[in-house]
Parts: sequence; C-alpha cells; structure tokens
Amino acid sequence: MLIGCTSKETEVPVVPAPQLENGSSASDSKDASDEIVIVFLGDSITAGYGIAREDAFPARVEQELLSAGYPVRVREAGVSGETTAGGLRRIDWILNQHVDILVIELGGNDGLRGIPVDEVERNLRAMIDRARKSNPAIKIIVAGMQVPPNMGQSYSQAFGDVFARVATDEGTELIPFILQGVGGNPQLNQADGIHPTEEGHEIISETVLDALTPVVTDLR
Repeated sequence: MLIGCTSKETEVPVVPAPQLENGSSASDSKDASDEIVIVFLGDSITAGYGIAREDAFPARVEQELLSAGYPVRVREAGVSGETTAGGLRRIDWILNQHVDILVIELGGNDGLRGIPVDEVERNLRAMIDRARKSNPAIKIIVAGMQVPPNMGQSYSQAFGDVFARVATDEGTELIPFILQGVGGNPQLNQADGIHPTEEGHEIISETVLDALTPVVTDLR
C-alpha cells in the first residue's frame, strides 16, 4: 500500500490562536456556540495536496455531517510533509482553541523516512496525552497508515501495527487504514502515485465518517 504524503517537512510558524467571525478567541468558541468542533491534525492528505481544499476529505466530512443535521465545525490543520514529531510540536497551538474531537492523521511521512516505530509511537501517545490534559472530555480518533513493502517486511508490519496498539492502549477510536480502497489504486491517485485525487478523497471521507459519525452522535 502507498502512503499519501510528501516527504519534505514544512516548518510551521507559531501564530496566535485563530479568531472567530465574532472576533472572540477560538478557545472561547464552546461558550458561544453549541457547535461540535472537530480538528483534523494531519499531513498532505488532510491538507488536500494537489486539489482544492474544499474537495479534500475534511471539507467533505463537514458537509456530510452538516447535511445530516449535526451541528459541527471542522478545522483542518494539515501540513504537507508533516511527521508525528511535527504534529507534536504544533499540537499545543492547535489546542489553544476549544476542540471536541481530535482526529490525528499523521505517520505517513515517518514511514517514508523509516523513522523508528517506537519514536512514532511515543509521539502519538504524547499528542493524545497533551490533548487530554488540555480538555479531559476530548474525543480522539487515530487514523492508521501503512507503508509500502519496499520499506522491508519487518518494518512495514511493525509500522502498520502501531496505530491499533496506541488506539487500544489509550482508549481512542481507530480508523484502521485511512487510505482503505485508495492507496495503490492509480485511478484514485494523482500522477505522483501517492496523493489522492478528488475521487480518492471522496472515498477517504466515507472511511472517516464511518468512525467519526458515532462519536459525533454521542456528543450531540
């Protein structure tokens, strides 16, 4: 299976917490609204590399949930080339806003670089720990990833297993493989063979919704 990320990491500037339309800090949003805030912390898959962001899976997920009557607001925090270490560096800033559901879609670039699996695991667990310290009631979904077999059978197996292990140990929800039905399919990926097309993102959104909708329902 192919992983849908770029291999170059992008530095992210530290900026103040985002502002809402009413001018208040995003961290105060829960007091001003009954919206369920969903944040996708991810890499180029979340960012919709190569396509319009409104066609990427986070925007599609938001529209599907809104159409179904769920009062949600999706905040997309995808950076092309991001690793789990990069996500860990960014998460405190992201958690300056109120977050009801955090979806962690990271690890693909770690796999491309052959970063040790135990390091990936530490970073995932640290992000979950920081999120829960910020908001003990937060719901977390870990999105699993796989690496191609040319990374070596032992590494590929260990890498693929880490997401389920972290989700089980930490008591989070799990998307076993976010590129299910998309990874490795040339008709659903761009010319680079890695990044999903609009059609690929449509399938990804369905995969995400399968895991996300029950969580949103519980918070409604």
